[in-house]
Amino acid sequence: MKRPLLIRVVAFLVVFFAWEVYGRSVNPILFTYPTAIARAFVELTSKGELQRYLLQSLEVLMYGCGFALLVGIPLGVLLARSSTLNVALMPYLNAIYSTPAVAFIPLIVLWFGFRVPAKVVVVFLFMVFPILINTQQGVRNLDRGLLEVARSFCSTERQLWGDLIIPSALPFIAAGINLAIGRGLVGMIVAEFFTSVAGLGYMIVQYANSFETAKLFVPIVVVMALGVVLIGLTRVVERKIAPWRKTEGDQG
Repeated sequence: MKRPLLIRVVAFLVVFFAWEVYGRSVNPILFTYPTAIARAFVELTSKGELQRYLLQSLEVLMYGCGFALLVGIPLGVLLARSSTLNVALMPYLNAIYSTPAVAFIPLIVLWFGFRVPAKVVVVFLFMVFPILINTQQGVRNLDRGLLEVARSFCSTERQLWGDLIIPSALPFIAAGINLAIGRGLVGMIVAEFFTSVAGLGYMIVQYANSFETAKLFVPIVVVMALGVVLIGLTRVVERKIAPWRKTEGDQG
């Protein structure tokens, strides 16, 4: 067993047993422990409740992430490549970015109602700015020597995007996506708190109101696991499309 994996396994076991021992000594209304969460997980899964709400949340996250990628990456490149566009749009983008996205939810609900589109817009707002800003920084950090070489070979702007700009900015884009995933999960849960009776966010509210703490922790743990899996997938994709960026930190 490799040393990093051994460290992770030992750390997990220490946290698990400490949580189990402490959780059993606390009022179950206020806190719980891993084995109780596992029993609640089996119960919710056997009834199909967890799968139903999870699929509803994943639908919102998928659409929100897709739109954030479609808008954030091209707009980030354009803002970095066009000083005119940058001067014209950045004040408004900075104003929206500096405003807590939660503040827009009442307005979004007013415009889109309490259905899936409203939640998708909320997730989009949470996710798009990390992708946009990191893409913009990645393009601005482009090696000027490589850019001059490409221009000396009469590369068009479209060829520059595909052959040089996007590949060079990939590490920044990947970092932005990693940040956006965490923010997107927050946006997904917050949207479900405020909008429709659906998704993992609704499960959290439902079981918090009924003081069923073990069941309350199930969707929380699922969201944690979802974040870890999605970030892991992002890193795998990054290694596939940009293998030259593999570092020692990735090996563990």
